[in-house]
Amino acid sequence: MRFSPAAIAMSLVLATVSSAGYSQSADVEIKARSVELMNQGEAAQNAGNFVLATDLYETALAVDPRNGSAFIALAQIARAEKLPGKAIRLYREALILDPNNLDALSGQGEALVQRGAVEKAKINLSRIETLCRTRCDQTDKLAAVIKESEKMPVMSAQAVTPKPQVGDEEPVTETP
Repeated sequence: MRFSPAAIAMSLVLATVSSAGYSQSADVEIKARSVELMNQGEAAQNAGNFVLATDLYETALAVDPRNGSAFIALAQIARAEKLPGKAIRLYREALILDPNNLDALSGQGEALVQRGAVEKAKINLSRIETLCRTRCDQTDKLAAVIKESEKMPVMSAQAVTPKPQVGDEEPVTETP
């Protein structure tokens, strides 16, 4: 029995096409219950009830941990409560789910400025500018926050402590 190269190629094509149906499809849809809890949390947040909003957002994450919007909403609450470290961590969680999320990048940049890490916020700004070919709201907002932070005085916790120079210290004399 003779096999021609065309028959071998055709069998490879058929094997590839038939196995394509077995591949795993991407499941990027957020569960409806999680979206519903997000909407309730947004209403509570707009009403100023941060405790209820936090509970609803955390429940939305328990229902569907892939809900990046819930991480962003929790981070916004943390920033409003003057907790920039917690906000940065929550924005990082959202960026793990979607590294190109402009809202998470912008929010993280604002939290970094709030914490005093302006240089890291500038890195986020350049990343947003790279992702956004035209002008975006997130670019303008973060650029304004960075520009405003340059006018504020540097706090002692944000200031860099100078390294001591060798020879500047007082000589130590030992007494017997």
